[in-house]
Amino acid sequence: MKNILIHGLGQNKESWIATIEKLKSYKIDSQCTNLFELTNEEINYKNIYKAFSNYCNSFNEKVNLCGLSLGGILAIDYSIEFPERVNSIILIGTPYKIPKMLFRIQSIVFKCMKENSFIVTGLSKKEFIKLTNSMRNIEISNKVKSIKCDTLVLCGEKDEVNMKSSKQLKDNIKQSKFRFIKNAGHEVNKDEPEELANVIAKFWLEHKNES
Repeated sequence: MKNILIHGLGQNKESWIATIEKLKSYKIDSQCTNLFELTNEEINYKNIYKAFSNYCNSFNEKVNLCGLSLGGILAIDYSIEFPERVNSIILIGTPYKIPKMLFRIQSIVFKCMKENSFIVTGLSKKEFIKLTNSMRNIEISNKVKSIKCDTLVLCGEKDEVNMKSSKQLKDNIKQSKFRFIKNAGHEVNKDEPEELANVIAKFWLEHKNES
C-alpha cells in the first residue's frame, strides 16, 4: 500500500515533513511530492490532475490518499476516476463547493502581491494566479456521492471557512466519518502536524486492505 500525502495550493512537500516523521513512529511510510513539479505543461488544474493521476498510477499497489484543500480535490477526482486503485482517502479543509467569489477576490489580492511571495509554491506569480483561476469552475458537490472508498473528513477547529463544507462532504460521502483537529486552522499539517499524524495513523491502520 502506498500512502500519499498531497499538499495544498500555497504549500509544497515540506509542509508535510513533521507529519511524515511522526507517522514513522507508527511504522507507517508515507510520501509527498511537489505537485507543480509533476508536469511540464501549462500550470492549470486539468494538467496538474493529469500529472498527479500518472504519478499515482505508476505504483503497482493501491493507494491511501490524504490531501489538504487542493490536495483533497485531487484525491476526490482520482478516487472517482480510479476507484479500483484507491483504498481510502482523507480530505482536510476541502471545499464542498468552490467559493467562486472568494477566488475572484483572492485573484485580485494575488495580483497586488510581490513576486517573492510565491516562492514557497515553486510557481511564479503569473502561474499561481492562472492555477487559481482554473479552479473556479471545478464541480465537487455533484461528484462526491460517487466515492466508494472509506473516507475521513477532517477540518481544523479554527478553519471557519471550511467547517460547513467538511460537514457537507461527510453527509454526502457514504462511507465517511468527520472529525475536527483542535487548535488548528486551515493548514492543519503545519498547525498540528503530530496530532494530525495520530489521526491519520489510526484511520489507515483501521482500514488496511488485506487483499
